[in-house]
Amino acid sequence: MPTASVFDLDRAWDLHPQVSVRPEPFGALLYHFGTRRLSFLKDRGLLSVVQALATAPTARAACRAVGVGEDDMLRYTRALAVLARSHMLTERHPDP
Repeated sequence: MPTASVFDLDRAWDLHPQVSVRPEPFGALLYHFGTRRLSFLKDRGLLSVVQALATAPTARAACRAVGVGEDDMLRYTRALAVLARSHMLTERHPDP
């Protein structure tokens, strides 16, 4: 599973199809209906990145689209890696 050192920001990622997002004042709750896992996003910026993944060509592009600067990129990479390891995110592959 991806870690911050191997999570590839230059690939396309998206929420797993079985994940529901509920925005909250502190960030958001993510619930995976398949694994029954609940994740808390304690940062509204991370919520913005997660939401931008659906239309961005890469995770890096999603980060940039919502204003994540290079100084914060490692922190967001780590957070995205945790979400990928917990199966909240899945790599998006091009349609055949």
